[in-house]
Formats: sequence, C-alpha cells, structure tokens
Amino acid sequence: MALIALATPLRAAGDAAELAQAAASELAAAHDRLERAEGASDRVAALTATIAAYEKGLAAMRESLRAAALREARIRAEFEAQRDEIAALLGTLQTLSREPAPVLMLHPDGPIGTARSGMLMAEATPALNARVVELRERLMEARQMRAVQEAAADQLAQALSGVQQARTALSQAVAERTDLPRRFTADPIKTQILMATAETLRAFAEGLPEITDGPEDPAPQDIPALKGELALPVQGTLLRRAGETDAAGITRPGIVLATRPRALVTTPLPATIRYLGPLLDYGNVIVLEPASGLLFVLAGLDIVYGEMGEVLPQGAPIGLMGGEDPEPGAILTQAQRGSGQDRSETLYMEVREGGTPQDPETWFAVTKDTQ
Repeated sequence: MALIALATPLRAAGDAAELAQAAASELAAAHDRLERAEGASDRVAALTATIAAYEKGLAAMRESLRAAALREARIRAEFEAQRDEIAALLGTLQTLSREPAPVLMLHPDGPIGTARSGMLMAEATPALNARVVELRERLMEARQMRAVQEAAADQLAQALSGVQQARTALSQAVAERTDLPRRFTADPIKTQILMATAETLRAFAEGLPEITDGPEDPAPQDIPALKGELALPVQGTLLRRAGETDAAGITRPGIVLATRPRALVTTPLPATIRYLGPLLDYGNVIVLEPASGLLFVLAGLDIVYGEMGEVLPQGAPIGLMGGEDPEPGAILTQAQRGSGQDRSETLYMEVREGGTPQDPETWFAVTKDTQ
C-alpha cells in the first residue's frame, strides 16, 4: 500500500516532440522559400524573408530541443528519486509471477485469513498494474525525448547550411540593387571630418546634416503612428535598459539587445540611411532617419548594407551581427544542459528626437523575453 501511495501522476507526453515537429516544418518551409527567392524579381525582399524564416525555425528548434532535454532529465531524476520504490515494485511483480495464484491466496490463519488476503490482492493488483503502465510510459517518453534530440542533428545541419547560403545570396543581391530612391549624396571629405572631430555620439548625430553634398530632399514630417508598438530590428532579448549601468560602469541612454550570431538586422520603419560605417568605440553603426528630426542609431553590427542617402522600405535588411554560427553538436550540447546562453552578440540601440535621447522602450515593443 505504501508503494501505491508513492505513485505520481503521469505528465502528458509528446509536447517537446510536437514542438520539434513544428520547428522542422518551419525549417522545411524556409528551405522551399530559399529556392523560390533565387528567381524572385525582388530578391532582396525575398531573401530577407527567407533568412527571417530560417531564424524563426532555428529558434523554435532550439526551444524544442531544450524542452526535450529538460523533460528527459526530469524523468531520469524521478526514476533516480524513486529507485527504492521501483525496486520494490519489480520484486513484488517477480514474486507474483513465480507463485501460482492459489498458493498466493493461502493464509496461515485459515479460510478467513485467506479470504481477506484474496480481497487485498484483488484491490492491489489493479493499482500495481496501473503503476507498471505508468513506468512503462515514462520510459517510452524518455526514449522519445532522446530520439527527438538525435533526429535534430541532421535537421540543424541542413538549416544552418540553408541560412548561410541565404545570407551570401542576400549580400550579393544588396550589392546589385539599383532601384532605391535617394534623398541626398554624402560628401566623403565632410564625412571623414565629422568622424574625426565628433567625440560623442550626440555630437556626431548633430553634425550629420552637414555631410551632404548638394541639395537634400526633405524627410517625412509625420512621426510614425506606431510609436510604442514597433517591432525590434533584430531577434533578441533585452539585456540592458536605457539608463542602466553596465559592468564597466558606463551608463548610456539606449538599450542593449542580446542576439544570436549572424542575426539579421532590418529597418523597423521606412527610413533614410543618414550614416553607416565604423564610429567611435561602437563598432559598425547605422543611423536611420524615419522622419525629420527622428533618428534610430544601431551600433555593434558586423556587416552593414546600403549607402548613405538611400531610402529603405520597412523591413529592409541593413546588416548582420557578428560571431559564427555554432555547429549542430554545440547547439545540442547547449540544449542538453538546459542553457539559453546562445545569444553571444549585442546590438546597442538609441532613439533621438530633436537631438534629445528618448527611451527606446517608448517606441519599440520590448520585453525581457523578447525573441
């Protein structure tokens, strides 16, 4: 009876397997989209959507692998914690299987004791059988979780190859693009002087109107109506809010997003490229102007796309984060450890309106677990 009392409810199996299956479907769809993108008339837009689909599918696959690894570890921990109980159950079942049923019913107290033991056996046997079924299902679930992780290796290898191919094709398509409108042409000498003399990001931003060569078309005057609801320019998680001090004791007015290596960065709104390239200690920077007096400053990219003065549509690619894609084995290892520390790159983002820094969280839909 103590053995029966220790029995725990069986959790629904298959959630992680269903997540993995859904992720595999997303990756397959991304592969099909890549093949169609090669012949698309607007290859930049098609390849951008393809990379976004791959990133979404890979994120879902990582999550499903993490769920499978955690579930397998939980089942194994439960078995370890109930080792004595399971050993007692196996011993009882072995005894029942060796002795004939009539012998088991006999009791030294005579017919009354025998009757009582028979009733107890009649009540206990279904519970024992239920416990056996439960343990068998848990073992099968543990095997299923292991199978999910083993099957994912090939899927991850194909997906990583596909997204790398799409990034290469995107870089080429951006270089060949000639149909974007221009608001201005940047003077390279004025640009170099501004880069050499500006000691802060604020000073640089204030000097950007001075680097144009010739007349400049006016920027849109209307502030976007989607303020507060804009999608982030990259898939990532919020690492540091505006005004928070970092480990080096530096406080900045922008936010820091943790991203995965080689993550694609896109325009949150239609915008003009006011500047792109290395700046101060920020690494590669791109400054976007969605409206007159409004600047989005994105810093920390490895590769930047476009030219100063070009007007980009919403969702256009503007660069890639740094780092290297992990090997499938490394992704599986991270998942088996239950680790979410796979976002090794950081993107810094400021919003400036009328020359004054604004909290980006008043513009963008940002949460701590933003994906």
